[in-house]
Amino acid sequence: MIIAANKIANKSISMTKKPLTIGHLAKLASINVETIRFYQKQGLIQEPEKPIQGYRIYPSETLSQLIFIQRAKLISFTLAEIKKLLALGEDCNCDKTKHMAQQKLMMVNEKLNNLLCIKDNIENYIHHCGANKKVDKCPMIQSFKK
Repeated sequence: MIIAANKIANKSISMTKKPLTIGHLAKLASINVETIRFYQKQGLIQEPEKPIQGYRIYPSETLSQLIFIQRAKLISFTLAEIKKLLALGEDCNCDKTKHMAQQKLMMVNEKLNNLLCIKDNIENYIHHCGANKKVDKCPMIQSFKK
């Protein structure tokens, strides 16, 4: 997943010669134009002023912010959490970001434990479905009905 975000970043950095309209920005970041508009409405990125004639031109910083958002999403940060990370800025104390990462890790571990329980249940159902061929009704279906 991180490799995909790095490919986006490398591709994006080398292609920023054209003015960054919303369409060009979306193409460089490999996202939809509507996603950019959504991020603007959520306050993750700024919408540039619209000139009297022509298209809005985004600063190259916006492309960096979009790549930042994509990378943070890849490791399961929510948009609300990403907004907080963006607000902290590059010069923030690592204690704040470390705390956010520790909270995220706890959530991931909890989800992982839940998934392992689900896996165990499915394996148990598979075992019981094949264990007794003389049963008229499927044990898995019967357990769901209880």
